[in-house]
Amino acid sequence: MPDTLSYAQAVTFNRHIVLPQIDLGGQEALLNARVLVIGMGGLGCPAAQLLCSSGVGQLTLVDDDTVEHSNLPRQILFSAAQTGQLKVDAARDRLQAINPDCRINTVHTRLTDDALVDAINSHDVVLDCTDNSASRRQINRLCYSQNTPLVSGAAIRFEGQLLVVDPVQSSPCYQCVSRLVNEETLSCVEAGIFAPVVTTIGTQQAHIAMLLLMGTEVLAPGQLLTYDGLTLNWQRFTVPSDPYCEVCSHK
Repeated sequence: MPDTLSYAQAVTFNRHIVLPQIDLGGQEALLNARVLVIGMGGLGCPAAQLLCSSGVGQLTLVDDDTVEHSNLPRQILFSAAQTGQLKVDAARDRLQAINPDCRINTVHTRLTDDALVDAINSHDVVLDCTDNSASRRQINRLCYSQNTPLVSGAAIRFEGQLLVVDPVQSSPCYQCVSRLVNEETLSCVEAGIFAPVVTTIGTQQAHIAMLLLMGTEVLAPGQLLTYDGLTLNWQRFTVPSDPYCEVCSHK
């Protein structure tokens, strides 16, 4: 039986509940939601913080890295005192202080295909907050095979992008996008990243995920949203399905 909001939770999330687009039903949908956040770097930190503070009932955080001083300008969930800790443990401690009612699971290893499939199947939506194309391709492929919605984000230099992949609607996938645009091969260490850009994209990933969980669609599946951090411009593109895509063409 789905959980219902306690009186204390209803008071806490009152500013959401008074919005007619959310109401009690939408807030309780968040309370009963399970979100998998893969990558606790510059994207995952703001995404996880917003999901937790907004009342999502269960989060699973996946990352095998530790907190370093060079992370702190853009990985805003961490403090200098947490340097050397596993990112997932440091994030869990900070998030539990924000919302003790949120159930937070942590995974501090890189997941194999089988382990990732198990994780995907026990969650309602997946946020890809990783920083490399190999991980993005793996997550995209397995989310599609398990019919689980995916909110994919990426950021480098002053540039960001967002993509929603919904296998149930047979939407184009990340693989289709990667064939249309040049995938970034440089890392943020090599190319640089402006901290507000990565935080903006991570924030929007949480925004989109919450709307999906509440049954409200803001970014149609298969649409690519790009952000220019120098001009503050957003652009939206409709991504065509690749008829030869090995991930989604069978749909």
